[in-house]
Amino acid sequence: MSKKELDWGNLGFAYHVTDKRYVANYKDGKWDEGALTADPMITMSEDAGVLQYSQSVFEGLKAYTTADGHVVTFRPDLNAARMYDSAMYLEMPPFPQDRFIDAVVETVRANLDWVPPYGSGATLYIRPYMFGISPVIGVKPADEYMFRIFCTPVGPYFKGGAKPISVRISDYDRAAPRGTGHIKAGLNYAMSLHAIVDAHNHGFAENIYLDPATRTKIEETGGANILFVDHDGNLVVPKSASILPSITRRSLVDVARTYLGLKVEEREVTLKEVKEGAFIECGLCGTAAVISPVGKIDDHGEVIAFPSGMEEMGPVLKKLYETLTGIQMGRIEAPKGWIQVIA
Repeated sequence: MSKKELDWGNLGFAYHVTDKRYVANYKDGKWDEGALTADPMITMSEDAGVLQYSQSVFEGLKAYTTADGHVVTFRPDLNAARMYDSAMYLEMPPFPQDRFIDAVVETVRANLDWVPPYGSGATLYIRPYMFGISPVIGVKPADEYMFRIFCTPVGPYFKGGAKPISVRISDYDRAAPRGTGHIKAGLNYAMSLHAIVDAHNHGFAENIYLDPATRTKIEETGGANILFVDHDGNLVVPKSASILPSITRRSLVDVARTYLGLKVEEREVTLKEVKEGAFIECGLCGTAAVISPVGKIDDHGEVIAFPSGMEEMGPVLKKLYETLTGIQMGRIEAPKGWIQVIA
């Protein structure tokens, strides 16, 4: 076995068909044993539940080559738990959490030649997902489901470094107050597509969604949670029942407290206090980029510019980014249980 002949340093964030993927099926009230397959194609009924009523959930995590040459993944137990919760909320039989982790490890081991080398800036993106596959014509949960994992090598989210982006306050709502915003369901991302295309057409990298009940509080973007740094250097994290519980955000909060000794506030954040200059840094956090610095927020022509500027990530967020990526890549000792060694 040897590494694939790819230009690792110039990979984009795109799909490549790798050697193996994992498949398990739920039928007659139970999950089968599951297995790896070389076939990337899925055959299903035209009336499959996922096609008719969008009954699907997914996760995203990465495998890395660390500084000492190991292949690892980061906190897969949290992905397993979140997918379990997402499935339960959509009336899907959850895939067992221990089997989820085993399946991730098995899939990555079967695709080790696709794991980018250390120092390339690239990683192996892992996509577990699950959907209703049996025919459903009435509005109800499907009877049969498929759980799959594929992986694909991807380049760094930011070519040439993480430059601050400009985002806007959206007129759209991401999720209802008691809807599905807190789970990782495909339908949440489908509803954001029109809004993100419109944002891009107007020169913005992302949308910031406000709480749909009052439209006065910061929630999150279409694909990431939001972080702020106040004038005292404290990390402030918006809190809401309709925000997706990001594993990256949770990890950054732990890193801020235990590694950097920062005070962290997880609370409601109003648009008013953002406009009044309560914060000196802002960033978006998620699996793909870890932290995307925000230099400006546009609220219908009123520009909120952060003192950290549009040239580089602010010092607090930069330290958070460097510490968490150092943990992921094996340059900094990780808390117990954070790193799953695969090879």
